[in-house]
Amino acid sequence: MRPLRLWPAPSAALLFAALLTACGGGGGGSTSGMAPAPTPTVVMPPGAPALSGNTALDGFNWFNYRRGQIGLSVLTRNANIDAAAQGHSNYQFLNSTVSHEQTMGLPGFTGATLSDRLAAARYVLPGTGFAYAEVISAASDRSGFYHAEELIAAIYHRFVIFEPVFREMGTGAASGNNNYTYFTADFATISGYGAGLGRNGLATYPASDQTMVPLNFMSDSESPDPVPNLNEVGYPVSVHADIDNLLTVQNFSIRARGGSDLAVRLMLPSSDAHTPKSAAAIIPLAPLRSNTIYDVSFQGTVGGMAISRNWSFTTR
Repeated sequence: MRPLRLWPAPSAALLFAALLTACGGGGGGSTSGMAPAPTPTVVMPPGAPALSGNTALDGFNWFNYRRGQIGLSVLTRNANIDAAAQGHSNYQFLNSTVSHEQTMGLPGFTGATLSDRLAAARYVLPGTGFAYAEVISAASDRSGFYHAEELIAAIYHRFVIFEPVFREMGTGAASGNNNYTYFTADFATISGYGAGLGRNGLATYPASDQTMVPLNFMSDSESPDPVPNLNEVGYPVSVHADIDNLLTVQNFSIRARGGSDLAVRLMLPSSDAHTPKSAAAIIPLAPLRSNTIYDVSFQGTVGGMAISRNWSFTTR
């Protein structure tokens, strides 16, 4: 499976996604033969966009809704990127597989790699000054909301979805009679990076004052596994800067209001090869408590400038 990585290019950087390979409750699939998982009960947060019932559209809208919550630009829907994403969802459906790569000769083949599929859809990446990425979810649920939320919960995928400098996005989905659905989202910027957050900008998730935050995340559902020695852990908390800004951490902590700091796994680019240089995260080692206010504190640097954030959110 391909982890999130940053590759330097002349005056540019290339961003790629990890694959969410989940067993059970959602957000991914094995390479073949996964039994459909039970559909969990979901509760829509206040101010959420209305759901249309179209998986691809609802997933697109949900990513933009969450980006907007944390001060990131909303992304423009691009029909060519849609075509690439839809083609890849169709390929995965036809071949009962979950992968970022395609094999020539198999049904639905549109391109071996994401760049090939974008080019086939007439979205051509330039030689420099671009970034692109892909996230994939497969689960027994047709809801675009569900797929988007599962991908945001998975920390390596969240790093991609909340990249500040992206400009455009396309989504696609393919479902079978048993509701098992393959959802693909592709992100890109090819006419230079978007405005992003600036040299000392920082976005945080969950958002300040966000409510109905999930309690847990199944770490084994993501490959690479962000917490290898545990499966059920607390919901990840993360900070995000622009792709070309180096982020460092002096302190990153979380506690239930009035309590002590929680034991967490700190994810830094210096100690985790799959965390980009512009982001960091903490994952509580036990599920969070329901209907509880959590206070988060972050101190560090972004692009060499000192930055501090203190915020709170409430669990469902």
